[in-house]
Amino acid sequence: MPPDPPGPDPAPALARLDPASPRFATEAVDLLLDASRRAGASDLHLQPGPEGLAARCRIDGVLQPLAVLPGELAPNVVARLKVLADLLTYRTDVPQEGRIRSSPGRPETRVSTFPTLHGERAVVRLFADPGRLLDLDDLGLGPGLLDPLRVALAEASGLIVLCGPAGSGKTTTLYASLHALASSSGGHRCIATLEDPIEAAVPGVVQSQVNPSAGFSLESGLRSLLRQDPEVIAVGEIRDPATAEVAFQAALTGHLVLTTFHAGSAAGAVGRLSDMGIEPYLLRSGVRAILSQRLVRLLCDSCARPIRSADDPALLGLPVGRCRAPVGCDRCRGAGYLGRTPVAELLVPGRGPVARAVLSRADVDRIESAAVASGMVPLWDHARSFASSGLTSPAEIRRVFGLVHHPAPEGPASDPRVEAITEGGDANSRPR
Repeated sequence: MPPDPPGPDPAPALARLDPASPRFATEAVDLLLDASRRAGASDLHLQPGPEGLAARCRIDGVLQPLAVLPGELAPNVVARLKVLADLLTYRTDVPQEGRIRSSPGRPETRVSTFPTLHGERAVVRLFADPGRLLDLDDLGLGPGLLDPLRVALAEASGLIVLCGPAGSGKTTTLYASLHALASSSGGHRCIATLEDPIEAAVPGVVQSQVNPSAGFSLESGLRSLLRQDPEVIAVGEIRDPATAEVAFQAALTGHLVLTTFHAGSAAGAVGRLSDMGIEPYLLRSGVRAILSQRLVRLLCDSCARPIRSADDPALLGLPVGRCRAPVGCDRCRGAGYLGRTPVAELLVPGRGPVARAVLSRADVDRIESAAVASGMVPLWDHARSFASSGLTSPAEIRRVFGLVHHPAPEGPASDPRVEAITEGGDANSRPR
């Protein structure tokens, strides 16, 4: 199904509020939170400045303006958020973090405040509705990625790593994997998580949240969790060598371990784990699969324009053929994009040339070359094919992947979404 268009603009409703009313802050916060949720935003930013309190929400990974509230009322608005999150309203000189507990029609959210030159800044992370957890089939991964991931999830032991930068959809993929494992096990497997923080409740999964101030860290929590007789363990993120070591110990002693990891590519994840002190033989035998992903915005089919000339500046010098550029319309609220889709690569370190490269302590480039020789389609090749086929734009590829030069691939990437668009399908009708 195509994505829903952005929700109604909250600015008119905010303009109707009486700034002199004692309920202004309460009503303004409710309007902003509801508008952000209806727009499908992942975060709400409240930034104080000389012109007032600028409210922006992150939609499809990009900040979009919502409204500007009167500057003199900014402290009241931020204070209202702090009250909801059980934070100290009289402390405006230090960062604070808290949560707004779930209520009917409004899932739990995380609130972070930070002192700035013009007053307190607040960011609200809008967690997904637990009833909207994605299935693996809904992620938008092609069969060439989804089938090997399913094979890895069917293993009884080993480590599955989901990597990428912040905001690349790792947690969404992790929860979809846990949902698939819980559904397929029928309650006959003990599935447990250790997270920081818990972002959504997954039925059939025992979920725990770390508390470093109480000595309940990822490392200590994982060691204790191993004594709870789990069969599947999800670690929210590997951040340090100690946690990595315990995760590998669990993976090699009969547990299936899933985790997220910050790395630029699948081969880069192998390099970073090696830098953390994980021995090559552990990487080869312990890791079942590494999925590296990004999220790129899909062009709005109602307004995207074709790029017909190789001299069109919208190409941004990318080595792509036929493609399209964003324009903006009422349906996408002027953004030019509607919805997102993953661009991903999957590496299996324990096979063939890749295994030999890992065991020989090869650098990241040589590991990636071995993976490509074994059939892995790298991230950049997928991204280029998405732009060439009109799923997304060269500008979006540059936004997500940066300005690093990438060589043109020797052949087209194989992805059913790309093939469907090339044959005249609707980009926004493909799974996201």
